[in-house]
Amino acid sequence: MDMKLAASYAPRLYFDRNEPFYPVRVGVSLLRRGERSPSFRRFVEWEEASIAYAIEFAIYWDYDIQHLYELEHVWVYVDKAGQVADAEASFHGRYLKALLPDRSNLSGRTVSLYSQPGKHAFSPVPVLFELLPDARTATDRDAGRDGLTLPDWYEARELYDEETNRLVRAYQQANHRFAPSFEYDAWELANRGELFVPWDALYKEIPERIEAELRDIRRSVAGRKGQGKDDRDV
Repeated sequence: MDMKLAASYAPRLYFDRNEPFYPVRVGVSLLRRGERSPSFRRFVEWEEASIAYAIEFAIYWDYDIQHLYELEHVWVYVDKAGQVADAEASFHGRYLKALLPDRSNLSGRTVSLYSQPGKHAFSPVPVLFELLPDARTATDRDAGRDGLTLPDWYEARELYDEETNRLVRAYQQANHRFAPSFEYDAWELANRGELFVPWDALYKEIPERIEAELRDIRRSVAGRKGQGKDDRDV
C-alpha cells in the first residue's frame, strides 16, 4: 500500500505530558475481510458490505515503561468511497472500538485516540486509564518490571535470557520512572511520514532496534556500576 495514502488515515494520538516514549516506526498492512493480522492475534472481520478493506497500523515504540519492545495497533476500516467506516485499537492484548458512538473523535479520515501513560494502550476516552488499578504504580514502582517482552511470533526469542531482563529493569528504574499527569497533548502521527513502512520492513528492523537499545542499556548500567552504583540502588 502507498505509504502516503496510508498516513492520511493514521490516527491522531494524545500523549500524557510526562510521557517519556513516542513511536519510532509504524508498520502498515492492508487487510481484506477474513485475513489474519500479521502481528496481532486476530482475524480482521466486518459485517458492513460497504467496507472495502482495513488498514492495520502496527505502531512500534522501543519501550513501554515496563519493558523493552512495544507494539500497539490501530485498525481503520475504509469504505468503497474512501471514507472511514469504523476503527479499532489495541488495549493490553485485546482491542476496543476506537470510534465513540457519536463518532465525535473522527475528523475527516483522522481518528483521535489517547495513549495510556507509559503503557500506550489506546482509548477514545482518557478517563479509562485512571480507572486501571496500576495506572500510577506501573510508571513508577514497577518501571522495567517485565524486562524484554517478545510475542510468540518473534523468531529471535531464544536469544534473550533473564540477564537481559535484569538489565532492562535496572535501566528503566534508573532512567524513566515518572508520575503521569493525566493531561494530554496531541501528537500528529500523519505528519511523520518517515515513520511509515510496510509491516515486513518493520519486522526485519525490530531485531536491529532491540540490539541497539541493549547495547545502550549495557553501557548505561556498566557506567552506573563504575560510579559505585548497581541495580540494587535504583
